[in-house]
Amino acid sequence: MIRRLSLLPLLVLALLAVPASASAVNIRVGIGDQSPAMFANPNYKALNLKITRYFIEWDAVTEPEEIAKADRFVAAAKASGVKVLMHISVADIKASAPKLPSVTAYRKRVGALIRRYKPMGVTEWGAWNEANHKTQPTSKSPAAAAKFYIQMRKLCTGCTIVALDVLDQRGVESYITRFFKAAGRSESARVRVVGIHNYSEVNRRIGLKAKYSNTYPGTLRIIKAVQKSNRKAKFWYTETGGLTKQGTAFPCSDSRAANRTQYMFTLAKRYQRYIRRLYTYNWTPSAVCEESEFDGGLVNVDGSLRPAYAVFKRQLSSYRR
Repeated sequence: MIRRLSLLPLLVLALLAVPASASAVNIRVGIGDQSPAMFANPNYKALNLKITRYFIEWDAVTEPEEIAKADRFVAAAKASGVKVLMHISVADIKASAPKLPSVTAYRKRVGALIRRYKPMGVTEWGAWNEANHKTQPTSKSPAAAAKFYIQMRKLCTGCTIVALDVLDQRGVESYITRFFKAAGRSESARVRVVGIHNYSEVNRRIGLKAKYSNTYPGTLRIIKAVQKSNRKAKFWYTETGGLTKQGTAFPCSDSRAANRTQYMFTLAKRYQRYIRRLYTYNWTPSAVCEESEFDGGLVNVDGSLRPAYAVFKRQLSSYRR
């Protein structure tokens, strides 16, 4: 009896010694960006992140400058011990009528990208970035998006593939339904990851200050739409974040961006049953806020920290890297 009682203090101490990370939210967090300079920034290094996201033009192999940019990014990420999710995207995001590649062209050009970057450690790929947005040629053809996913699955054996990547906007549920119908039952069952861009939900504080609707469907409706065709798929927030600016809807505001960054994590925790990763976008904006159309940076152009960085760093302690 005395021996058993003597063990109790040791058990109590053992329980107290369990690290805080043991109760962390089971979601890996990273930052997506297009510049390799991010990896050298001391404030980025302080976050100890292990995943990032980079989007690349589907036909980048025909453009030496684009390939050089991607080479530098992948090399810098690898040198920093950071895993890259490479996401295929439109050739010209500013085009009023973006051209949809044929399946043959996709297989040839994207296949070349995979053959180039897979040996460099890029084994996580997205078949098409934000497929339902108007800037993408897949926006009017979920069937094409499905065909591209099937091609990528065949091109990149052993890879983790974001089969479908969607923005939380009007019509997203219909888009998802048509994607899976076009993919067919067998290929639909192979889908393991679906990407979500929940910018509206985060920045309009849908579910907090505003109601979910057909215009702003949010995370849960996207999840339920996918589950009608595949109940095993997991979800990644492949692109999200508290925005400093977006057009006239969200004028420049560091304080609002910090507040929305907090809500981004609130939503991630709310849906942690389904969500496995979160990539905020991005690290550094391309220009000062007043000159930008879109600004989601955690730091300013000159590298100085924004309030959103402090929120991000504080919340990160409860999440996985």
